[in-house]
Amino acid sequence: MSRTDQLGQWLGQTLPGVPFSLAPASADASFRRYFRLTFPDSGHSSPLVEGRASLIVMDAPPEHEDCRPWLAIARLFASTGVHVPKILAENPEQGFLLMSDLGNKTYLERLNAPDCAPQERAHLYADAIGALIAIQGASRPNALPDYSDELLRRELMLFPDWYIARHKGITLGDDDKNALLAVFDKIIATNLAEPKVFVHRDYHSRNLMLVPEGQGENPGIIDFQDAVYGPMTYDLVSLFKDAYIELDEEFTLDMLARYWEMARKASLPVRDDFADFYRDYEWMGVQRHIKVVGIFARLCHRDGKDGYLSSLPLLMRYLRKACQRYGELHPLLRLLDKLDPVPTEHFFSF
Repeated sequence: MSRTDQLGQWLGQTLPGVPFSLAPASADASFRRYFRLTFPDSGHSSPLVEGRASLIVMDAPPEHEDCRPWLAIARLFASTGVHVPKILAENPEQGFLLMSDLGNKTYLERLNAPDCAPQERAHLYADAIGALIAIQGASRPNALPDYSDELLRRELMLFPDWYIARHKGITLGDDDKNALLAVFDKIIATNLAEPKVFVHRDYHSRNLMLVPEGQGENPGIIDFQDAVYGPMTYDLVSLFKDAYIELDEEFTLDMLARYWEMARKASLPVRDDFADFYRDYEWMGVQRHIKVVGIFARLCHRDGKDGYLSSLPLLMRYLRKACQRYGELHPLLRLLDKLDPVPTEHFFSF
């Protein structure tokens, strides 16, 4: 039986007597697929359907994806009061989940809309900050895996393995390799010295949903199955140094200051000095962007998903800016200059 037939059979058992239409809703960088169920006005009813125009079903093939972490974190985050999908039916063994629909418009779509005014943009990000603080406020050790030295280092190694060696086709000499690994040590030490909270790990504009009016608070939060307990600034980097949209630096600083004040009022373990907090944020950004560059190269060369490569120039700009600001990161900047030389424009006056 095909995967599609298995899904149809499970939905038929879960929603007996309820006719529905099934259409692709979205796909992500993993093997998970999402479908939207819509229901004609046919008089049929079910407690799961009543009052809902649509539902979402996740298809996570068990041989590739375990949906149990997604389920556990959905319940953990729901307990904080943030807006995550409500689980209506589940079959983890087959890899099927039926859940509430958070709508079909991401923050990214709305932020890129021509009529998205600066005030609306600020309001959307303020909502995202508020939800993040609610999640962080529930943080406790041992509820989620630790964002450990091993995990941080494994993520960083995606860069030399997939971007440098596979994507660029370059073999580093011993001096460059040792310099890169030494910078990795400094980045990880700085990251692990941060205060620790729950970390969504992909808290950005593609995973924040613009919830339809009257159906709950923004943002709807998805794709949280890789959540960990780790550095406090990580999700802020995902949000404000987003791989998919570039924000004005003055706006970002204003939002970060707003977060810092709100976090202090909420008694979160944020740094007492904003400058120290901002340095943590910058160094966390370096770790994340090195990782994401490696992931996007892997998605291209291993999985045939080359669309992510369009984000590499923005990620490289983030990396270069941070490396220019901190002397300890200059060896990484020199390596980036070797890998991707920045063209020098010459202008002549006559």
